[in-house]
Amino acid sequence: MIPLRRLLPGDRVALVAPASPFAKDELDAGVAEIRRLGFDAVYDESLFARDGFMAGTPDVRTQAIHQAWNDPSVAALIAMRGGYGSAHLLPLLDPVLMVRARKALIGYSDITALLLFYLQHGLAAIHGPMIERRLAAGPSAYDQGSFLRVMTGVGPAGVMQPETVEVLHEGEAAGTLVGGTLTQMASLLGTPWGFAVPDGAVVFLEDIGERPFRIHRLLTQLTQAGVFARARAIVFGEFPGCDEPGGRIAIRDVLREFTAGFHGPVLFGFPSGHTAGPAWTLPFGVQARVVSGPAPMIDILEAAVSA
Repeated sequence: MIPLRRLLPGDRVALVAPASPFAKDELDAGVAEIRRLGFDAVYDESLFARDGFMAGTPDVRTQAIHQAWNDPSVAALIAMRGGYGSAHLLPLLDPVLMVRARKALIGYSDITALLLFYLQHGLAAIHGPMIERRLAAGPSAYDQGSFLRVMTGVGPAGVMQPETVEVLHEGEAAGTLVGGTLTQMASLLGTPWGFAVPDGAVVFLEDIGERPFRIHRLLTQLTQAGVFARARAIVFGEFPGCDEPGGRIAIRDVLREFTAGFHGPVLFGFPSGHTAGPAWTLPFGVQARVVSGPAPMIDILEAAVSA
């Protein structure tokens, strides 16, 4: 795993829009929040490009990312929002430039495609808050502590123990932490950019607004692709809006039943990505330990950033 560049006070952070367009007021609020954290948000006019339901053509969006990777004054990139469109950039992005730059592209949801691109080429990746509805809304919408520990710390981020986490199946295991939004991970299978989960991985999965049978179908796809056979632990997100309408089928029960035969610990409700409350930041590509018991947690054992 190649660590990413560590954020330092005063560093410039480039805002990019790899997927869907965003609301202008979200941009202004996000810039203010980044400034409050001690960094400087920068962007160019291509951020406002529009191409139907996407934030500019694939070429425009790719060029903005390449420009940020190339700019020595930029230390990291943050996505404006998810939505749809990141996968279009995969054939266009320059992995040599990406590895040389070692700059995080922070995001989740549709940005999962780009996080997996980082992992595929040996880099750490950051599953963290984007601008729209997260950084723009301030600390009530994202966990500032985990964000700063992951992005600015000189060592591993350490124990992450949100109160929302519950145990579906007991156990303890360690491995390389990987994952992202379930829909995006499944959509890349069978393409050149499908991510091969490493043996002994800790797999984090989350999603939003998908009915239980759709989540079950996606999990079945990952199972038949061998993902869970290679995993040592599974950590599920909160899956907001994924209960059956009317409450007849709860998504946590579906996940518990689906993983009944899994050979390691399974947690539910880790608030990263789509969450009802503040979204925590998770570093992918690093070693992590999952512990169940009365106080379930993820212990990040390896730093995702360095000088």
